[in-house]
Amino acid sequence: MSGVTSSPVGRPTRGTTGTNRLRRIDRWIARHPVLRRTEDPLVVDLGFGASSVTPVEMLSRLRRERPDARVVGLEIDPERVERARVEARGIDGVRFARGGFEIPLPRGERPAVVRAMNVLRQYDEGDVADAWALMCARLQPDGILVEGTCDEIGRVATWIEVGADAEPRSLTISLRLAGLDVPSIAAERLPKALIHRNVPGERVHEFVASVDREWTRAAAVAPFGPVHRWRTAMHTLADAGWPLVRRERWRLGEVGVAWDAVAPR
Repeated sequence: MSGVTSSPVGRPTRGTTGTNRLRRIDRWIARHPVLRRTEDPLVVDLGFGASSVTPVEMLSRLRRERPDARVVGLEIDPERVERARVEARGIDGVRFARGGFEIPLPRGERPAVVRAMNVLRQYDEGDVADAWALMCARLQPDGILVEGTCDEIGRVATWIEVGADAEPRSLTISLRLAGLDVPSIAAERLPKALIHRNVPGERVHEFVASVDREWTRAAAVAPFGPVHRWRTAMHTLADAGWPLVRRERWRLGEVGVAWDAVAPR
């Protein structure tokens, strides 16, 4: 394919994938202002894994908001690329290519969004900034990178929104509220840039502890359901001065916070 490099930048992912694993991230991207505004709703799923399932599911969810959305799945392993092409044959709007952090696309195409979930977890924290810079260099001027981690069944997920300038903007924690014990379960799934910073003295540790504390305090309203309890906790967090973003997502068990509030010290 024209535009695909012979030596992709990065390492093969573990390949783990599963139906509905990335549903929370997909829906967040689908309702993001960047995807709504762009004239070219092209989205890259970097490191899609051992099958075509996550790019195909992503396309279906994006098209509920942008019927003209297109998805490109990129993988370093050529066998995975060929397998995905066979699996998704006949599905309009999705294609697959070999590539890594350099985001090789033909004809100078630039995505509005690059999603890189569960990709950087195998790297060192010191590798993150360079990886972000490579991916963001291929974005549309107003595009975003969504980079993070989730558990195997998609009930616990966290991700960082990074701008086209390769500067992080926010951290989002997304949880299945039914049966939730404590929100700090998300700590073990923090993105690589933060997972080793969840220690006393770091901002992200303070934020996660504050979410736990307010969730516990909101137990008094638990009889009204977990969503009501979560929203009560989030309102208290906001009143305490945490710079929360995209508050319309609270009802879905999400909380987004401005990067400066959780950035490594």
